[in-house]
Amino acid sequence: MRALNIQPQCAMAIYAHPDDADVAAGGLLAQWAQDGCAVHLVVVCDGDKGSHVLSADAGAVREVRGAEVEFAADLLGAATVTKLERPDGEVENDVELRAELVGLIRQYRPEVVVGPDPTATFFAGVYVNHRDHRETGWALLDAVAPAAAMPLYFPDRGEPHQVTSLLLSGTHEPDVVADITATIDTKVKAVLAHSSQLAGDADAIRELVYGRAEQAGRPVGAQFGEAFRSVELAF
Repeated sequence: MRALNIQPQCAMAIYAHPDDADVAAGGLLAQWAQDGCAVHLVVVCDGDKGSHVLSADAGAVREVRGAEVEFAADLLGAATVTKLERPDGEVENDVELRAELVGLIRQYRPEVVVGPDPTATFFAGVYVNHRDHRETGWALLDAVAPAAAMPLYFPDRGEPHQVTSLLLSGTHEPDVVADITATIDTKVKAVLAHSSQLAGDADAIRELVYGRAEQAGRPVGAQFGEAFRSVELAF
């Protein structure tokens, strides 16, 4: 395990649901933004099924979650938010999604792309990674390597662009840790901005975020951290 030590001029975070980027990488994205990086957030799903209330209206849930992601992204300092508005549970790593992601990568030309590790499925015998996370992760990988960099893939989606680094969160094979000590409070605020997802227990969520960040930072001597699987792409 090593400390992450990169400061891109432009980065893109691609995640499935409105709160995913904040939970997985909010501290790093906030740190980069504070240091002058243009951080572009892409949210694949519209969040319409993000409620345990049987009588909830999907359209109302979608509107609430859309507003929450805008507020959270502003807290992180994101330059843009792009919402692809796939219904929850219906993400497919299909040609259409890959084309959209390639177009965004070519438009904004990030050096680093951050997103979910699609190879991680089971966690500690108590959690199965959401299908939307896995499908988004596979689409992200296929869009970055090699499609965005090669001109004959999706030629109508802009000039080719080679992403140099991938950082994959929610992974069983972390090898880098970002020190987010300076931005942990911002991360917590961004997570709490998704109030529709907190089940009324903000204090418990706050303590959980701090606790996980403390654990993640320990291997590199950081007070708070976020762990990732890193991939340096060869041109």
